[in-house]
Amino acid sequence: MFENRTYRRRHRKKGLVSFDVTVKETNLNIQADRNLEDLAIKYTLQHRGYLESYISTHPQFTSTLAPVTEDKIAPGIVQDMIRASALTGVGPMASVAGVVAEYTGKSLLKHSKEILVENGGDIFVKTDTKTVFSIYAGDSPFSMTCGILVEKKETAYAMCTSSGTLGHSKSFGKADAVTILSDSCALADAAATALGNMVEKASDIETAINQGKIINGIEGIVIIKGKNIGLWGNLKIVKI
Repeated sequence: MFENRTYRRRHRKKGLVSFDVTVKETNLNIQADRNLEDLAIKYTLQHRGYLESYISTHPQFTSTLAPVTEDKIAPGIVQDMIRASALTGVGPMASVAGVVAEYTGKSLLKHSKEILVENGGDIFVKTDTKTVFSIYAGDSPFSMTCGILVEKKETAYAMCTSSGTLGHSKSFGKADAVTILSDSCALADAAATALGNMVEKASDIETAINQGKIINGIEGIVIIKGKNIGLWGNLKIVKI
């Protein structure tokens, strides 16, 4: 399931310790001040447990491709998924990888000043410096040749990517990569899916970006389709 994640070797941040954690279907790459593998397993199990318990009594949560009704007594991780779903118009499970990365990362911040948690291309970030994220976009000429520069931010943020041509995520589009910057991993993950669904051809990039700009909480967008790239927001493209 996780054999093709060789890109992880190329996004290690200087000064941090990198380690992988696998819990059931979740496979995380984590970078922290020190190896926190045991704690990472504990927190991932904890947050997955809240989600799994909710799903056991709400089985439609995993199958619907549309937003679901607000549930004020649901666990926080579930409520974040429901809110992201409502803002983007996709099913709540479109945000599952991002929200697990975020909740695990926030828990680990009690033990490390800096944290990066990557879950299948969805990244929770708390760092004291600017960061360049490489983009893996399959056969596109932009793949692993350009990166997204995010300046230093005082608070944690998310950088989440969806693809219609790569990976196991469900997408109805054909974008090579749709990357979203937000302060919410759940929202960034769901928005990447939603905008990716809109991109069948290069001429759809502008329409998708215009749609993403009006989603409250989205700070930046990058969309790649073949030899074409679209960019908006509080980030910039740099050569790597």
